Amino acid sequence: MMDSGGWKGEITHESSRSPFCRPLLPNQLLTEKTVSIEGVEPLLLFGSNDKYLRRIESAFSDTRIVARGNQVMLKGGEADVAHIERVIGELLVVLNRNGNLTENDVETVLDLAVDGPGLQPADTPDPIVFTPGGGAIKPKTPNQILLVEEARQKDIVFAVGPAGTGKTWTAVALAVSALKSRKVKRIVLCRPAVEAGESLGFLPGDFREKIDPYLRPLYDALNEMMSGEKLRGYMERNIVEIVPLAYMRGRTLSSAFVILDEAQNATAGQMKMFLTRLGTGSRAIITGDVTQTDLPKRTVSGLVQARDILEGVDGISFVDFDKGDVVRHRLVRDIIEAYEQVNGE
Repeated sequence: MMDSGGWKGEITHESSRSPFCRPLLPNQLLTEKTVSIEGVEPLLLFGSNDKYLRRIESAFSDTRIVARGNQVMLKGGEADVAHIERVIGELLVVLNRNGNLTENDVETVLDLAVDGPGLQPADTPDPIVFTPGGGAIKPKTPNQILLVEEARQKDIVFAVGPAGTGKTWTAVALAVSALKSRKVKRIVLCRPAVEAGESLGFLPGDFREKIDPYLRPLYDALNEMMSGEKLRGYMERNIVEIVPLAYMRGRTLSSAFVILDEAQNATAGQMKMFLTRLGTGSRAIITGDVTQTDLPKRTVSGLVQARDILEGVDGISFVDFDKGDVVRHRLVRDIIEAYEQVNGE
């Protein structure tokens, strides 16, 4: 889970004026904690009539939550209280990023805390990078953690799995972290523009305006991790580049963090071309979902072929994501599972 930097917990002692009045666990098993909310409007976090807090409380049946001003008082089992703290922290991150919370946001965060892999507090990973607003971007699932670990040990890592599992998000965070810590001198992000092959000429604008929609997800990720002014400056100086895969041909990239996104839409030849662009001091992450290939029929995906050829090569790693890593809307996981059943996967 990501920490917001906008709240802090303080252990309190039970007193005769405790707001908790319903029976819970035996007293000796209870933990009380007060979480102070800073920098946000409590109503936006709690919801009208505290409906978001009530939803969180219902997910942890042996806990009680009371909101007073900018403080949230928790009482329950130690593990549940720790989970609720993390849920509140994650909701603060979403609120600071979007300016509001929705019921879907609350359900998605709760799904990760209750139904998902559920990292224990002792296992909470260190931040990958901090956002301009002071929030911390951390891997949220075991496979995201594995991707971070592998990327720090191997020069080339393939992250393969369904949409919504945070592959691209984690990869971009690692790239930004490497740039900020001066482990690399530049970031190069690219995507195949398969769909553009037929329709590009019919779109308005110059080439950059035509190709930008296909690269937009990469811009979106960077905009969350860098201020707009800094990102513009980096792009003007080519410290950060976002380009179509075809533009990688003939280049040699040294001291760079290179990401190939949507790699299932790269042909076998394009994949080989991309992998051989790496120069000294560079590293690469390749992300993709082999179930969503847009290549013409009978065209082999370079991502599929790369695994057949490169798995087991020293310095190259493959990390497989699955529906348990989905961090988007709670229904995305159900949609993936439904398609898997139809396709007999």
